[in-house]
Amino acid sequence: MRVLFALVLGLAIGAAAVWYLQSGRGNARVQSATNEMENAAKSAGDAIQEKLRVLDLRPQDVKDELARTGQVVRRSAKQAGQAIADATADARITAAIKGKLVASRDLSALSISVNTTSGVVTLSGTVPSTDAISKAMLLAMETDGVKEVVSTLQVKPKTG
Repeated sequence: MRVLFALVLGLAIGAAAVWYLQSGRGNARVQSATNEMENAAKSAGDAIQEKLRVLDLRPQDVKDELARTGQVVRRSAKQAGQAIADATADARITAAIKGKLVASRDLSALSISVNTTSGVVTLSGTVPSTDAISKAMLLAMETDGVKEVVSTLQVKPKTG
């Protein structure tokens, strides 16, 4: 009995849907939805074409560059800006550490080289003791923006 009731109810709902879509009201809504989808697709297509133009990625641009250089390379403005910001941050970190080395009585700024890449600081050169290596690494670690410190410092006791 339940199966028969469900079948009759499903047929009634299906018939009502067919009537609604074939009547003027349903057809107008379907047409409106179709128009909205077409407009959205056109807008998306226009946006993509504009991005291709701005990034010089239109087929003719790619063909010309391949003919000229044999490769196509593009970097997004966000990535380029981030690379510049990273390089600036690295230079600031290196300068701050060098300044701390100059101010330190126990460490020689002339004997310790500081190199920073993407927040990773490498200390190289010579120091008089392993204690000096620890102090130099601590000084570097306490600098804003430092993610990691790598030491290749060598102990070379002072002579004379």
